Amino acid sequence: MPWPWRSPAGSSAEAVDPQPPDPTKPLLRQHYRSRRGALLAGTEAPLQALAAQHLADQIPAGRRLGLYWPLPGEADLRTLSTHPPLQGRLALPRIEAGRLRYRPWQPGDPLTPDDTRIPAPSTGPLLEPNQLGLLLAPALAFDRAGIRLGYGGGWFDRLRADPAWRAIPALAVLPSGCLVERLPRDAWDIPFHGWLDETGLHWLELTSA
Repeated sequence: MPWPWRSPAGSSAEAVDPQPPDPTKPLLRQHYRSRRGALLAGTEAPLQALAAQHLADQIPAGRRLGLYWPLPGEADLRTLSTHPPLQGRLALPRIEAGRLRYRPWQPGDPLTPDDTRIPAPSTGPLLEPNQLGLLLAPALAFDRAGIRLGYGGGWFDRLRADPAWRAIPALAVLPSGCLVERLPRDAWDIPFHGWLDETGLHWLELTSA
């Protein structure tokens, strides 16, 4: 699969960003947080539409989609709660006592701030890996090796260090204008299986390297 160096004609996303001169993660986070925020208005609606079109088919029967609660600058995919094939099949993460765990979620469920002050379910069963069929995680940037640039908490890497969680397909969510050729990679970084942007759903062929 060719790396999408440019967005499709008519997209508001710009050409894929060249890596800034200083590749340290804190400066990259600052750069791509600003860039992603600038791209959100033109990419969120088509990204939501494509998520509704494609994601349900990626989840085995009886399993749930692991969403995220959107922060400023992140595409809001809670709209999937009104998509009939996914109604009653969603989950949200909660970070508590040093761990990220998923609980079932649907609109109207009670939420309280977790340890990172993000609204999260505080009641209901903790879900096991075999109850999730696909995980979504917002990204500031993403590269062709499947490395996701997040906020630096390492929550998804710690979750996916468990082989049972790592086996669940995981997609980064971001505008295509935040794709890069290569991001810095630490020893604990676990590649994602692909990404979702305003041009579609993209799977990577990952190796063990």
